[in-house]
Amino acid sequence: MTKIIGHNQVIDIDKIVNSTTEKWINFTLSEVNDSLIRLGIFEGEFHWHHHDNEDEFFYVISGKLFLDVEDKTYELMPNQGYTVPRGVEHRTRAKEKTTVLMIEGNTVNPKGD
Repeated sequence: MTKIIGHNQVIDIDKIVNSTTEKWINFTLSEVNDSLIRLGIFEGEFHWHHHDNEDEFFYVISGKLFLDVEDKTYELMPNQGYTVPRGVEHRTRAKEKTTVLMIEGNTVNPKGD
């Protein structure tokens, strides 16, 4: 995961997205108190996982994110978000390049517990 701390600087999401060629990557944009603001650029699918102690919020900027949560799938379009409660099995999928903001506790393991 690439770290970009955004205190006292402008964060240009379009510039980050346009300069990234990887199909699955997370950037930490900023740490705000005890939370991380992350940018995800997704294409493909992530493994099933959960976070024991942290909720995780997903907000789609561009593309379409499929969020599988236990036995249900949510299809998130731009300007839509969803919070996965702590302890809930989930995975993300994207058939095309999708840009997502994530907000989660600063102790979260992005790959799951």
